[in-house]
Amino acid sequence: MTNFKVFILFLVLFFSNLCLAQSVEPYISTLPKGSDLSILVQTVDSKPKTLAKYKSDQFKQPASTQKVITALAAVLELGNDYRFVTKMQTSGSISNKQLNGDLIVQLSGDPTFNRERLKAMIGQLRQKGIEKISGKVILDTSIFTSHDKAEGWSWNNLTACFNAPPSAAIIDDNCFYATVTPNKVGATASVSVSSGIPVVVTSEVKTIAAKSKDLQDKYCELDVKYADKNRYHLKGCIASSSDKTALKFAVIDPVDYFSAVLKSELQKQKISYSGQIIERNQKSNAKLTLLASSQSAPLSELLTVMLKKSNNLYADTIFRTLGAHYYNVPGTWRNGGDAVKQILHKKAGIDLENLVLADGSGLSRLNLVSADKLMEVLQYTLAKNSSLGLIEKLPIAGVDGTLQNRKSFNQSPFKEAIMAKTGYIQGSYNLAGFIKKSDGKYVAFVQLLTGYQADTKGEPKNGAIMKFESDFYKNFIK
Repeated sequence: MTNFKVFILFLVLFFSNLCLAQSVEPYISTLPKGSDLSILVQTVDSKPKTLAKYKSDQFKQPASTQKVITALAAVLELGNDYRFVTKMQTSGSISNKQLNGDLIVQLSGDPTFNRERLKAMIGQLRQKGIEKISGKVILDTSIFTSHDKAEGWSWNNLTACFNAPPSAAIIDDNCFYATVTPNKVGATASVSVSSGIPVVVTSEVKTIAAKSKDLQDKYCELDVKYADKNRYHLKGCIASSSDKTALKFAVIDPVDYFSAVLKSELQKQKISYSGQIIERNQKSNAKLTLLASSQSAPLSELLTVMLKKSNNLYADTIFRTLGAHYYNVPGTWRNGGDAVKQILHKKAGIDLENLVLADGSGLSRLNLVSADKLMEVLQYTLAKNSSLGLIEKLPIAGVDGTLQNRKSFNQSPFKEAIMAKTGYIQGSYNLAGFIKKSDGKYVAFVQLLTGYQADTKGEPKNGAIMKFESDFYKNFIK
């Protein structure tokens, strides 16, 4: 075949593909001015066809669609049967109801660990006859090192529960509730915390009139400041007409919090200790005897929660665990990101070198991905789903997770036909997932929308994006 004929054939194929592709521009006009969109839609088969494409190579903040990347790396490296294991060990011996030596609590960053499991572990100590510990109680946090908060996390969200630190020491989601109750106008509102929660919360919250026209009252916002040892101070205002307001706070100092809970539970089961509860961030080379253990549900179940409910704590502890597991060193944010890139490159042939993976959850504003690369992850995930088992863990439109009530998809023809990970941080509305067509075949799609700010007062702030999604994706569901 001559070069000229090859060129002509290329042009025919090129323009044929263009004709098949759905134009995106007419739908973009429905979005507010300033919105910046990346779209990529493809068939899912051995030779995927591009059905729609718009700025798909541009880097944008992925928000929680990043969890799709974290989930794939986790299954490939750790396996669906992986479990987080918390252990109580010692280098000492037991005699006369006394543990002669230190009790070492080896923490694993288990995001599901709770008080009930801690009580059960202490019960195992009692079953071994231990009533007194002659040495120290050591919290071994060596599985992770460096900061428990990732670079690029918004400072004003650090006290929010969705920003709970993915520390080695986790108990009860590293979160707690506080209740603010308004008083008479001008008086300080009261604040309360459930008994047994080892935090200090104080209030300087002013109670204001329900419909105050005072400008100082108008711009007086409820705020929280924190200090060491999990001390929180509430400031600002609350309307006198308000009901009790429940606030959910992240634990700021996970080791101090875990230590206090452990101390309380040891006392309840009447096990005393002569030393202190201290943290040790380095592994011990001593030969240790296992006294008690507790393990999480398998990774497969944790990933279901992580993806359907967009659980940040699960995603970030798994991310740091990947760094520790892959490199056999304490997990950090940096080696977690490097591990994810290496795992996907070596085990899935996906090159993520230019992407920025600052965390596993997508909370960091420093994360940068493209629709093209997310599409590679989706294509591989579906192709290998018989062994990975990830597709069924995605939220299902109109059924569960973060797609259950999404207005663009919770009605026919989208209900039950779309499985996708959502991603939202201020100004971003992202999606990465699949459309199951009536013939059983799948279409993969990635939507990365940034700079979104509603420009009409008469509609909900997400009205335009919901209309865009319902109108645009109808083109691919038949």
